[in-house]
Amino acid sequence: MNALLEKQIQVIPHLDGKPEMLVCKDIRKVYPTPKGDYVVLDDLQLSIKQGEFVSIIGHSGCGKSTLLTMIAGLNEISGGNVIVDGSPIRGAGPDRAVVFQSPSLLPWLTALQNVMIGVKQVFPHASKAEKEEICKYYLDKVGLGNDFHKKATSLSQGMQQRVGIARAFALKPKILLLDEPFGMLDSLTRGELQDVLLDVWQKEQITAVAITHDVDESIFLADRVIMMTSGPYAKIGDELVIPFERPRNRKAVLEHPEYYDYRGYLMNFLNH
Repeated sequence: MNALLEKQIQVIPHLDGKPEMLVCKDIRKVYPTPKGDYVVLDDLQLSIKQGEFVSIIGHSGCGKSTLLTMIAGLNEISGGNVIVDGSPIRGAGPDRAVVFQSPSLLPWLTALQNVMIGVKQVFPHASKAEKEEICKYYLDKVGLGNDFHKKATSLSQGMQQRVGIARAFALKPKILLLDEPFGMLDSLTRGELQDVLLDVWQKEQITAVAITHDVDESIFLADRVIMMTSGPYAKIGDELVIPFERPRNRKAVLEHPEYYDYRGYLMNFLNH
């Protein structure tokens, strides 16, 4: 594993010289229970550069999603600070867009109208035509160029998740947060949407953080995989730089001579 450890300290070309976009400093999350405080996260430190794509893996219950919702401002921070672009967060905001496992679309609205809800909030002074152009641009980018006016109820689960991805990018956030966005999809649709996500992300160069249980997904998507220890008192246990060049091709990644070394390194951490 020595070669992999060397990879962990190498500079990723497209991140060289980029500033920190997200810093989690001394993060602590405590839930009170009848038997006393349950400490989910403790003394967690994480720094992510502008334009970096980071995957976070760990066993169920280790606090991955808890961390993500704290970054999103949807879950109160018990201790420490989440700093975005140099400023501590104060609750939720459009600078952090979230794609959840379920897209949670309003079923009576069309794909375009579902994306428009957020666009209206973030760009209140844009004209109607400009707002519509933003919505259509991102729906087209995720492969729904012919489905603007279809109601959410008529879309497949995969298509609904495409709307969710378009909705997040349309907000023009500083950070894209992905909480198991493909976890409910079959393997074929999952692979297709991973490609769609990376294609749009490559063009936008938004800082991205993805929670996943899937080791292969974490390698394919990320510049760096963060490994969390099991809870309680979970924190960052290890990290692994994934130096595959971008844009990425699935076949090339799978056939890379070091792919199974990376996979083995992550599996070894999870198993021990």
